[in-house]
Amino acid sequence: MKKILIKNVKNYINKDVRLDGWVYNKRSSGKIGFLMLRDGTGILQGIFFKPEIGEKLFTEFKTLTQESSISVEGIITSNEKVDGGCEIQVKNLIIHNISKDYPITPKEHGTDFLMNNRHLWLRSKRQHSIMKIRHEIIKATRDFFDGNDFTLIDTPIFTPNACEGTTTLFATDYFGENAYLSQSGQLYNEANAMAFGRVYTFGPTFRAEKSKTRRHLTEFWMVEPELAYCDLNEDMQWGEKLLEFIVERVLSNRQLELKILGRDTSKLEKIKAPFPKISYSECVEMLNDGGFNFEWGGDFGSPEETFISEQYDKPVIVHRFPTQIKAFYMKRDPENEKVVLGMDFLAPEGYGEIIGGSERESDLEVLLERVKHEKLPRDEFEWYLDLRKYGSVQHAGFGMGIERVVAWICKLPHVRETIPYPRMLQRLRP
Repeated sequence: MKKILIKNVKNYINKDVRLDGWVYNKRSSGKIGFLMLRDGTGILQGIFFKPEIGEKLFTEFKTLTQESSISVEGIITSNEKVDGGCEIQVKNLIIHNISKDYPITPKEHGTDFLMNNRHLWLRSKRQHSIMKIRHEIIKATRDFFDGNDFTLIDTPIFTPNACEGTTTLFATDYFGENAYLSQSGQLYNEANAMAFGRVYTFGPTFRAEKSKTRRHLTEFWMVEPELAYCDLNEDMQWGEKLLEFIVERVLSNRQLELKILGRDTSKLEKIKAPFPKISYSECVEMLNDGGFNFEWGGDFGSPEETFISEQYDKPVIVHRFPTQIKAFYMKRDPENEKVVLGMDFLAPEGYGEIIGGSERESDLEVLLERVKHEKLPRDEFEWYLDLRKYGSVQHAGFGMGIERVVAWICKLPHVRETIPYPRMLQRLRP
């Protein structure tokens, strides 16, 4: 008897198969029992008909509880009245473990309770759909870069220096000296770009931000492409193409999951490049015209980002931010030293920044001045400065946070649902 996955049952109509999984729920009426079986790839209805399977097997069926682990053997039949259009007429039941007092029931539970039971909550239909879409987003991201001649180069998790500012570092002892969990692989990726041309790194990053907003995690996943011989305009274009590619892939492959989440896909269907582009200075005018009392030079918070993004039905690219609020490595605009050649992509529907990037400073003397001005330890950046000594070229890149993209595409109220085990200011477990 062939063992198959639920997602493939339509290929086995009128054939005997075996399915391994867990009880999602069950009910019975007289001599017939209905069981919903999940196996991680889908949910399938199983029919237990007492006259055919006998008293013993029907009694065993009645002992099953939510999340008991079982295997069923039987014949796959068509039934257009059920989700998926198929079901299994069960001939045999194998019980592996009876689940007792499963804590998450169909009733309403509080968020804190569900987060404390995150290891079990992932089994629910909604959370399962989110993780499937997350997987699709990650796969699409890799396929996009792999299909455009980028080389994946891994960068260190332990670093001796900061990339985005020393106030958000997680410090650790590294055999007697200070080391920090990586905020970004960007600095190393710049070195990689000088060796390979087009590169990307993809992995976990860490920010010790004491933020309790619906957009922040202390541990999240980020993809960071970097390109040699690339300016800000081309950098924007790569970001546009990436997001368009990801949304198209999710719409093509995850319609069922989007439906389970109740996502209005018509909004996602509008995500086509090119995206609107607006300067930071124009945003300041927009905010003040909209009732904000916002001074030029300040950094946008969630309310400002939300207001700006609500003016558009696509991601909006904000560019040329004030030099004083951006990182030392960002290249200043030759036409206006007060701003840098940087950009942020703000997602529509109020989901904030999902991509942040810039053209990098390629001039050694300018970069030395920036290191000195920021009071950074030059000895820790000597290797980075080398990149401006040996074949320095114009280059650019960006970082895209996976969790914020998941939150936007799934239209989730909080980023904590976008990752299997979220790490937040007051959550380290499970």
